[in-house]
Amino acid sequence: MRAGGRASRGLPTHRQRPDTVFGVIFVTLEDETGWANVVVRSRVAGRYRCPFPGVRLLGVEGVVEREGEVVHLVARGLSDESALLGRLSARSRDFR
Repeated sequence: MRAGGRASRGLPTHRQRPDTVFGVIFVTLEDETGWANVVVRSRVAGRYRCPFPGVRLLGVEGVVEREGEVVHLVARGLSDESALLGRLSARSRDFR
């Protein structure tokens, strides 16, 4: 992903909201270069609730955090960029 430290854009392939991590949503984004793990904390999810649940192409601004070999993009801002896909169909596997 082109998430050098600031921004990334990709298709959300999975969204998870585990009960064990209160208010945090984990999103896997995919683009032509690979996958990125995105952490969306509750305050960010709340601020961007409107475009987030049904978005087909997600823009993320945030900070890259590394812990050992694990790398996450911690979201500070989200944007719905689905209009760029036109009529292309893209669906993610979401939590229920």
